[in-house]
Amino acid sequence: MNSLDQAEDLKAFERRLTEYIACLQPATGRWRMILIVVSVCTATGAWNWLIDPETQKLQHPSAEVREYACAGISKLLQQKHVIPAFVQRDVVRCLGPLLMDPSLAVRETAAGALRNLSACGGFDVCDDMVTNDIMTPLVVLLKECSTGLDANQLSPKKCKERNKNYTEDIANEAINLLWNICECNNTALYIFNKEGCLEAVLRYMKKFATNVDLAISVANCLQAVTEDNPDLLSSFNTSAQQILETVMLSPESTMRHILLRTLIAGTIWNIKDTIPPGSLGSTVNAILKIFSESLAIDAGETIIRMNEAEKNGLKFAVEAETEENMSDTTENCVLGEDDNMEEIPKGKVRRENDISDLLPSDKWELKEVTALLTAQQTALEIIVNMCCSEDPSDDEWEELSSSDESDLFMENSYNEGSGLLLSPLCLSDEVNSAFLNNLIPKKILEKTAFPNSVALDICMHNPSWKPLIKKLNAVQCRALTCLQSILLVSDVDCLGGASALQSLAQHLSQLIFSKTELPTDTEFLEAVTSALRALLQTMASKNISQCMTPEQLLALCEAGIQSSNASVRVNVVSILGISGSVLAKGQDTAETLKMIGKFLLEVAMKESSLVVAGEALDALFDVFADGEEAERAALQIKLLPTLKEFQPVFRMRMRKEGKGQYSTDQLCVLDNVKMNLRRFIAYQETLGKTPT
Repeated sequence: MNSLDQAEDLKAFERRLTEYIACLQPATGRWRMILIVVSVCTATGAWNWLIDPETQKLQHPSAEVREYACAGISKLLQQKHVIPAFVQRDVVRCLGPLLMDPSLAVRETAAGALRNLSACGGFDVCDDMVTNDIMTPLVVLLKECSTGLDANQLSPKKCKERNKNYTEDIANEAINLLWNICECNNTALYIFNKEGCLEAVLRYMKKFATNVDLAISVANCLQAVTEDNPDLLSSFNTSAQQILETVMLSPESTMRHILLRTLIAGTIWNIKDTIPPGSLGSTVNAILKIFSESLAIDAGETIIRMNEAEKNGLKFAVEAETEENMSDTTENCVLGEDDNMEEIPKGKVRRENDISDLLPSDKWELKEVTALLTAQQTALEIIVNMCCSEDPSDDEWEELSSSDESDLFMENSYNEGSGLLLSPLCLSDEVNSAFLNNLIPKKILEKTAFPNSVALDICMHNPSWKPLIKKLNAVQCRALTCLQSILLVSDVDCLGGASALQSLAQHLSQLIFSKTELPTDTEFLEAVTSALRALLQTMASKNISQCMTPEQLLALCEAGIQSSNASVRVNVVSILGISGSVLAKGQDTAETLKMIGKFLLEVAMKESSLVVAGEALDALFDVFADGEEAERAALQIKLLPTLKEFQPVFRMRMRKEGKGQYSTDQLCVLDNVKMNLRRFIAYQETLGKTPT
């Protein structure tokens, strides 16, 4: 076959292939369109599913449909990642009017959904809720429920639930919503004051004897709205104070009642300015007595006991269910005559599936342990507030400089009454005597120990109890923070003298070094280093010998300086400075001082945070301020030339980074460090001119 014939064959094949493809084009076009339509429908359906299609059902004529729609939204709102989509769909404007829905069941589920939104959404979402005027229907609902507390209003659908009181259940959800919003938004707090919500809220508190869960919600709300709210104090008349006093003196011993009394005690502390001076001492003693009773309970043993009770309860429930199933076939007519035998188990099942509850209602033992740990954490936090005049933040405590000039500056500020935020307040006689009478320091110290290992194992292997591990650790951290506050404001003799402080130092050392590796949990590390810093400062000021070895101190500092938390880094640098200043007064300590000096110099020059770098410089000033050993070590590590070279670098960093990243108070302390750096260099230069 010649080349011409081959070319003709190829052309024929090409024409045939073109005809075949052209014939298929209509079919492929149709499939292409079908694929596009299906893709668009799938994407639209997925988007609507993600952003909650239930919002369209909130306006349905049927109350049952509205209730189920609110319940579905409430469940979804417990997942933080879906909240932005709901906020964009104006879920607050959709749910807000349902707080006044004719159906009580819809009111309850709508309030529960808004409660979950406020609890899981954070400050921004609460601000958005106030902007969308959620307070107007919420205040109306609260006042309406408070006037109908005595009427046990039952929905026809749920009238068989003998213990169901819709008014109280709606009020519980509404109070929790109010608590969350007022805690996050000042406008909501202003509306609370203006609308006179306190009277309605206190009316709910009168139900504490029959509905402790509602009373706990009210107590949480009261503690939030009374904190730093002087405009509300005038509303606490004698009648209001008597209601709180009645609750605080209630004799019930369950863990939830202990939590209730603890929260009420915190509220009374917040409104202490309304208490006559003659009654203040007895009131403070009563508050701390409640805290003492709460802290005296061993949480680990309680977990073990309650877990065993839960197992026994489940075993009993299974046996009871088996007996009931057997009796159904033989005694059906008897059951028909007595509704209670049949309805109580059904009510429990329904309430267990109530998505508005933070804990299942039949988990009595778990709720009791959770209440105890919450009570202990709350008590410790309030004790910290008692020790500080204005409750300074962690950042403000970090800024406290250990240099002589800083101490003098703070002392002068305190004496002039203009710097209370930067200085701890000495305990008043009432608080100090109540602390000692109720053994508060001793019980705080007990709570600083690690949680019971058996209790931790129980929580670890039980999914529903696992969240208690975080609460146990939180109690320990709050106790350490509380210990720090007491060390800052108490006299050494009140703490038990030098021997007690040395024992405390050994205890803190065991917490840090008891395990093969140093702790890495940021919250615990911050709390324990803060307590250790306060303790070593107290011991150094009273010339009490310290128990930690230089090797332990350096190991702690090397681990702590790697922390991402600036507070931890500030603490370990300060600890090293305090210990170094004590060592500088001893004999044959030059080698240890050299290691400390090199470590602090490296932190000052390489630390990313100016606050930590400033603390390292302050520590250097303290360590090498005086003493022959310090002078010898300073010469060997070339401290003077290194600081002279670093001085312009520190000044430049302050000019570039200071104004944009740090507060006015922090800049004030850093300016003080800069001044002390110049003076310390001048002091070292005079030492260099004097023969050693």
